[in-house]
Amino acid sequence: MKQNEALFEYLLRLGDSGMILGQRLCELVGNAPALEEEMAIGNVALDLIGQARSWLEYAAEVEGAGRTADDLAFSRDERAYRNLLIVEQDNGNFADTMARQYLFDLFHYHLLGVLTQSSDERIVAIAAKGLKEVTYHLRRSSAWIKRLGDGTAESHAKMQEAIDEIWTYSGEMFAADEVDRLMADLGIGANLDTLRTQWQNDAQALLAEATLTCPPLDAYMQRGSKQGLHTEQLGLLLAEMQFLPRAYPGASW
Repeated sequence: MKQNEALFEYLLRLGDSGMILGQRLCELVGNAPALEEEMAIGNVALDLIGQARSWLEYAAEVEGAGRTADDLAFSRDERAYRNLLIVEQDNGNFADTMARQYLFDLFHYHLLGVLTQSSDERIVAIAAKGLKEVTYHLRRSSAWIKRLGDGTAESHAKMQEAIDEIWTYSGEMFAADEVDRLMADLGIGANLDTLRTQWQNDAQALLAEATLTCPPLDAYMQRGSKQGLHTEQLGLLLAEMQFLPRAYPGASW
């Protein structure tokens, strides 16, 4: 695989995961359990979508096919998306939302930390800006895991169930393929084996502090997003997200 092709693919993965999770969180605006939490969820969503725009703008430039970030966001079909499976899952209840958020935030934090040392200056700039935001995301989601896990009997049970349910999507974050290995070898991307060790150590420590049981690290893991294979949840999300630009192509406010 050529370097430019691999870089384009890598940037899509970074942008798509942030964009899809941001879209999921936007669904909670007006449905959060408290006003303060609704504002926090909205801010996290805006952060992720802003980061996604930066990654997709760079991807469009690398591709050199005349497409824009908006084209990549709103004109691709489901099989062309490269977001992690974990971020496309339904919001569920508040424990489900926070379990999904924490597991991704922890990965995102470590990933962006490595990318601030990338040999690609554009990636360094985007990652450095995003890391400041994701540091807050992780602090917030970690606090909710501990608050619910070490709270009432009901909140503990729901948090444990949420972690157990979403866990099967966590391993895909570290499933390296040809693109990941090439980007890591060139010093552009992250070594996912190293990230896995850091992520597992931090997740185990946090779950123990929250009085929750960490699921088996060698449990069966879902995967497929890097080949464009997704759960049915993504198609439903894209149908809503892409409706207006597909119905009125080229329209502007």
